[in-house]
Amino acid sequence: MSVVIRLRRIGKNPKKRPHFRVSVFEESRGRDSKFIEELGFYSPLTGKAQFDSDRLGFWVKNGAQLSDTVKSLVKKSRAAAKKEEKNASGTS
Repeated sequence: MSVVIRLRRIGKNPKKRPHFRVSVFEESRGRDSKFIEELGFYSPLTGKAQFDSDRLGFWVKNGAQLSDTVKSLVKKSRAAAKKEEKNASGTS
């Protein structure tokens, strides 16, 4: 069983207002099918993404593959966290 971490769409009403959950799936499952675990969310309208980094690390360590979209979201959120940390330490 191959495991992949990808987005699951939850925002359907009203139309054209998407929201996504970052979820762990079996590779053969569809986008909105049964998932193993939810790890966070992503809102493309606001650009806000939030992940449970401990669980994300657990799944990656145990062989889960990240989709290209989730990879880029994780990379952006880590860069934003570093920037925020740098700004917080610089003002002290």
